[in-house]
Amino acid sequence: MSSEKTLILVKPDGVARGLVGEVISRIEAKGYAIDALRMLQADRAILEKHYAEHIGKPFYEPLVEFMMSGPIVAIVASGNRVIEGFRSLAGVTDPTVAAPGTIRGDLARDQGTKVVQNIVHGSDSIESATREIEIFFPSK
Repeated sequence: MSSEKTLILVKPDGVARGLVGEVISRIEAKGYAIDALRMLQADRAILEKHYAEHIGKPFYEPLVEFMMSGPIVAIVASGNRVIEGFRSLAGVTDPTVAAPGTIRGDLARDQGTKVVQNIVHGSDSIESATREIEIFFPSK
């Protein structure tokens, strides 16, 4: 059985609402391992690397501002098909239509802000996970 790794971020809205433990609990309840975890105040340099593919898009600047608005928690989780599994656990990006039982479906809602505040981020591919983990955990 091969294991893969993914980067999960608990965004500023999730940290501010005290949902870090809930998110970690759901990751662990699904059977994934937490390999690394850190709380940080993300600066523009980190976020520019993380969101490089979105530079120039209309939502880019509001997204960076939101992600710098408070602390975030970065997590490296591992397990068989963890990337696909966590994205399913997180639910679709739009919390209004995210299925009940998912992190976004249960815990997030449309706040009417410039960018969607939806509690978590999860890598979307092995390539993205490798790149994103290196940004937040350079020694991993």
